[in-house]
Amino acid sequence: MLDLTRDPSADPLRLYRYRDGIYAVDLLNAAVVHLDFFTWLAAHPSDAATICRELQLAARPVDVMLTLFKANGFVREENGVHHVSEVAREHLVQGSPWFLGPYFGSLKDRPVTLDMLKVLRTDKPANWGSSKSEKEWSKAMEDEDFARRFTAAMDCRGIYLGRAVAKALQPGGRTQLLDIAGGSGIYACAIAAGHPDVQATVFEKPPVDLVAARHIAERGYAARVDVRPGDMFSDPLPAGYDMHLFSNVLHDWDTPVVRQLLDKSFAALPPGGLLVIHDMHLHTDKTGPLPVAEYSVILMHSTEGKCYSLGELAELFAQVGFRELKHTLTAADRSIVTAVKP
Repeated sequence: MLDLTRDPSADPLRLYRYRDGIYAVDLLNAAVVHLDFFTWLAAHPSDAATICRELQLAARPVDVMLTLFKANGFVREENGVHHVSEVAREHLVQGSPWFLGPYFGSLKDRPVTLDMLKVLRTDKPANWGSSKSEKEWSKAMEDEDFARRFTAAMDCRGIYLGRAVAKALQPGGRTQLLDIAGGSGIYACAIAAGHPDVQATVFEKPPVDLVAARHIAERGYAARVDVRPGDMFSDPLPAGYDMHLFSNVLHDWDTPVVRQLLDKSFAALPPGGLLVIHDMHLHTDKTGPLPVAEYSVILMHSTEGKCYSLGELAELFAQVGFRELKHTLTAADRSIVTAVKP
């Protein structure tokens, strides 16, 4: 049996941050070179809706872009209106003797930079990894080979991140966990390893369900963690579970879809049931943390989602009916947000 209660001796934080923030520079590049965004904003301080209207950009990617720029100190927000900061005025606005536009412009044709421009304008996800041979992520996951490769990629990080989730989680006597869209099942296995009273089920759609079952068996957790095939959108969530886990799931979807998933969770959980969201979460004012704002860019590029702020989750929880929101840091800029069904 794979020991999922061990921690590494060395901290991999910088490695995670390199991978998580890999696309952030391309969003900045698109804004500086293709939109000349900071020159425009210096002349037209605006709220997000005005930016979208005047520059003909979509709301979700603009939200991600503004969050990245606020977290970097390139933009400041006052009463909903965005202004360039001093560093942006000196180095990212045309007419300044220190303007860096041509320096960024030498990289203006990077494939991901061009993808960012398209996503900003259309709100449609680009192909995974900007590869012309791949479909957009949600469609590509229906292909068995892509699903196997993508699930393996997410599985390797889960050995470390899952352990941190298990340490932060307080089941409070609850023993039945449903890991919704749980991928390889690594988080369900890690929680089972850290909490001997917990039995877990991974709820996944084909072909990922078969990938999950194989991984779970190879780890030696088949007696504690099983798999139920199903689609979290088209199928009802199975009953009989007093904990629901969404690990790295909600960030793939826009707000209306997240609301739909939370509604389904609330309906399926019993009173006193615990909702657990494991992800990277922004501050309520979306001024950081910077690594989370950077990670949100790759989600904007390749999925229909983004990183959500604690304020956005609190509002959604209140709308759905969840109470007792609690935020707990885990590892590698991640955290869990928990809430209870009354």
